[in-house]
Amino acid sequence: MPVYLDHNATTPVRPEARQALLDALDRCGNASAVHSVGRGARAILEQARLLIGKAVCAQPNDIIFTSGGTEADNLAIEGAVRGGGVTRIIHTVSEHEAVARGAECTGLPVELLPINRDGIADLAWLEKRLADLGDDERVLVCLHAANNETGVIQPIGEAGRIIREAGGLFHIDAVQALGKIPFDFAASGAHYAAISAHKVGGPQGIGALMLACDAPFEVQKRGGGQEKGRRSGTENVSGAWAFAKALEACLADGEKWKQIEAWRDRIESELLRTDSNLCILGKNAPRTPNTSAICKLGWEGGMQVIALDLAGVCVSSGSACSSGKAGVSKTWSSMMCEKSAGCTIRVSLGWNTTEADVEAFIRAWSSEFARVKPRLKEIA
Repeated sequence: MPVYLDHNATTPVRPEARQALLDALDRCGNASAVHSVGRGARAILEQARLLIGKAVCAQPNDIIFTSGGTEADNLAIEGAVRGGGVTRIIHTVSEHEAVARGAECTGLPVELLPINRDGIADLAWLEKRLADLGDDERVLVCLHAANNETGVIQPIGEAGRIIREAGGLFHIDAVQALGKIPFDFAASGAHYAAISAHKVGGPQGIGALMLACDAPFEVQKRGGGQEKGRRSGTENVSGAWAFAKALEACLADGEKWKQIEAWRDRIESELLRTDSNLCILGKNAPRTPNTSAICKLGWEGGMQVIALDLAGVCVSSGSACSSGKAGVSKTWSSMMCEKSAGCTIRVSLGWNTTEADVEAFIRAWSSEFARVKPRLKEIA
């Protein structure tokens, strides 16, 4: 089996989630049906909502199950624009495409919130920009809690204070933060937040959007009016239950995450020992414990991914949601020049990563680097 170090793209299903999924699948029933079997399915769904709400400090009734993080981001933006009188949207250049494209498709003016060389959002810029808005304007600000390509953690609490004081609306994409670092929806000041199951060891195809009690929200209602009319469609009971149990297991893995962080740091130190000219993006900023974005000038990221794959190690050269598209990561390009960004790979560890996996990656990268080093041309 290959060594899998691309957990930010998706992480393997945890045993607890797999069992929960099978248990729920064995229970027939549509959660909207009023008979006993339907009520049984409803009970599982609401227990899942309760467990997830407890894990992220959100009211269970304010959790909307979705098909994943992308739909949750899209739903938050649509709901805020339709229900909140939003006139413009601000988001960082490093946001996930679900936010960037979702904002663009509203037809409203969209502004980019700058990030510094460490990948941290410029909140001084944001505060000034919000102060300059006209009295007839209302802004929706979107900010990820942690970046999927660097692991850099954003100051969402301070951002929430600034945005609320200015009368704006605040949406957090918490997909990459969930389970890896503490996330308290109530304390964040956010009106909306998106999460996803397959980043914490749950199945693909299930996520959730959280709403604050004062969050304006209106969407086009097409269908049977499930999720209090906020997201129609037969509820994914088994997916929701597996999501809840995966998150529960993930949050209980505190010691493992400390070990993962130590392994991440070991990877970086060993590669820097091999070549001191490497750049670790966001190294001076708070990061999620499992993520490292490593740049080697002159060695194109895609070629590194192919070489490592042939050596039996899976990493990525950017977001999986942007793979195959022209250009390089906009996050990495914003933190350094585009040519350097094109020479970057992302290594992301997960709940089932072992020390042997870490050692295998270090050996494979070092071996491939030694092979190509004579041919590399450093970028000035």
